[in-house]
Amino acid sequence: MTEVSTSRPQRRLKTWSALGNLRRLPTEYEIVTHGLNYTTRSGRKTALESNPTTPMNMWYLTYRDKSPLQAADWNGFRDPDEMTYRKYVTMQDEQETVIEGVLDEYGTTGHDQSLPAEWLRFLGTVFTPTRFPGHALQMCSAYLAHMAPSSYITNCALFAGGDLLRRVTVVAYRTRQLQDAVPGVGGIGTDERRVWEEHEAWQPAREALEKLLIAYDWGECFTAMNLVLRPTLDEILIRQVANLAHVNNDDLTWLLLSNLATDVDRCVRWSTALARYAVEQREVNRDVFRRWVDRWTPRADAAAAALGRLFEELPPSGRDARTVAEAAASARRRVLSEAGLAE
Repeated sequence: MTEVSTSRPQRRLKTWSALGNLRRLPTEYEIVTHGLNYTTRSGRKTALESNPTTPMNMWYLTYRDKSPLQAADWNGFRDPDEMTYRKYVTMQDEQETVIEGVLDEYGTTGHDQSLPAEWLRFLGTVFTPTRFPGHALQMCSAYLAHMAPSSYITNCALFAGGDLLRRVTVVAYRTRQLQDAVPGVGGIGTDERRVWEEHEAWQPAREALEKLLIAYDWGECFTAMNLVLRPTLDEILIRQVANLAHVNNDDLTWLLLSNLATDVDRCVRWSTALARYAVEQREVNRDVFRRWVDRWTPRADAAAAALGRLFEELPPSGRDARTVAEAAASARRRVLSEAGLAE
């Protein structure tokens, strides 16, 4: 008699098995985000299918695969906003409609011609030159997206880069509007590059951002930019300038910067979530983060202190430089606290 096998046939993998043992249907966000980074594909020997010693493979090996910031599974991270391309484009299209409406409405009312000369000079020194730091941060976000060890992180960094390009565009529109309304006043539209490269108050920030451009380790780039420099500079160049614009009756600049602040808040959410996830995955990552935070904090503080001095030069509604710097440091500490990295 032939023996009958009682073993069950192996179950076939389900459609979404690549996402792991979810025991549920994946969300739209997970479906369009998971496993898109080819250089982290399963079973790979090198990031790219070429000789392991080629420059690009060595770059990935050095600055990503052997980064001090490690986790067992970076694909376990999730963006708190679950941002997808479709969601992002729809959301930012709505925001740009708001921006265009504000620019058009104020552009026909003689708003800019009514602004005090002292405030216009402040805008030409502090606001319109922000195209340059904004573009530097955008390039660093693009690099972070390229080097990230998971497509969940890559997408967050790409959308952050899109936000920064939006910021540069909005500032450029506002710069041109001011230049047309008050030509020659405050060097608006003509002197921004000189201010960025030569004005004493901008040099610590420029130095910090140029050093950020050569922070090649993906973890250090993320920490320096998203947990240290951006919280510090965004507090000054977005929130504090917006508040001061409101005080000086420049409601147009106030509304534009308030709109851009929503991008800042979203960047903080995913950045702090990623830091918490990394520490949950590997407790030693807390010390890794703290070493990088300690390295970059003096640079951020120097930038804040120098920029704060520009606020003192705005009578009668200026602010004490120390107050500006302390507010920036406090904003950074809040981000680090949300990230679980408070001192």
